[in-house]
Amino acid sequence: MPELPEVETVRIGLNENTLGWQIEGGEVLLPRAIAYPENSEAFLAAVIGAEFTEWQRRGKYLIAQLSQGDRLGVHLRMTGSLLWCDRDTTVGKHTRVRLFLKEKGKGKKEKKERLKELRFDDQRTFGKVWWVPSHQTTESIITGLQKLGLEPFDPEFTPEHLAAKFSRTGRPIKTVLLDQETVAGIGNIYADESLFLGKIHPQKAANSLSLEQVTSLRQGIIRSLSDGIAKGGTTFSSFQNVAGLKGNYIDTAWVFRRTGQPCNVCGTLISRIKLGGRSTHFCSQCQSL
Repeated sequence: MPELPEVETVRIGLNENTLGWQIEGGEVLLPRAIAYPENSEAFLAAVIGAEFTEWQRRGKYLIAQLSQGDRLGVHLRMTGSLLWCDRDTTVGKHTRVRLFLKEKGKGKKEKKERLKELRFDDQRTFGKVWWVPSHQTTESIITGLQKLGLEPFDPEFTPEHLAAKFSRTGRPIKTVLLDQETVAGIGNIYADESLFLGKIHPQKAANSLSLEQVTSLRQGIIRSLSDGIAKGGTTFSSFQNVAGLKGNYIDTAWVFRRTGQPCNVCGTLISRIKLGGRSTHFCSQCQSL
């Protein structure tokens, strides 16, 4: 599943390419990909004529600000991708939604030369797209936003804030990090990486961490996410950016998917266990319990 660095990579690409382009048509190939409104025709009628003015990210959600005051929300879920391509690019078998775009204010000749499309592809079909009317809040339509925790790059994401969150539960710290109400945007990849950088064993009870350990973990979270963004995210399955390119973070990962390989710090072979149903990778020496 795309996590914060992957979604942030997509957001950056969308802001670099789609701003100033106006939706002039579209096609919904999988009606259930549209979460709101329920009717695909109503969705297309609502977005046609709107221009992309800015893309934002909240946790793993992408939110486009539209020129009419409306918004467009997207959650990629497990296998979703947003692709910026030429209109005549062959439509893939996993394409679910197509938005046809033109550069606002361009002449007819230029329109023909620069016909673009924003495609939502999704192999597993868990991803969703929302239209949010201007008279309603984004959270009232995309209800998953209501319970999200702080962003890791928020100035209020302090060791004290995290310590207060962790003090409420004795669950394993890895499991707690995956809870989007605790921290927005972290998934399996960067939870493993953050815990390694913070020198915290994934099975350690969250409420047993000292403030010093919480501070170290916070630094690990910010570092792993920053490194992931710098590398364009992680691709080990289907993730790709808006240009269709894969992310490179997996090539420099500390522990994730490195089972049986030597730790880059101490040489101990990387271990893998199942925790809360998720594969968990760690160094038993650097992250002693």
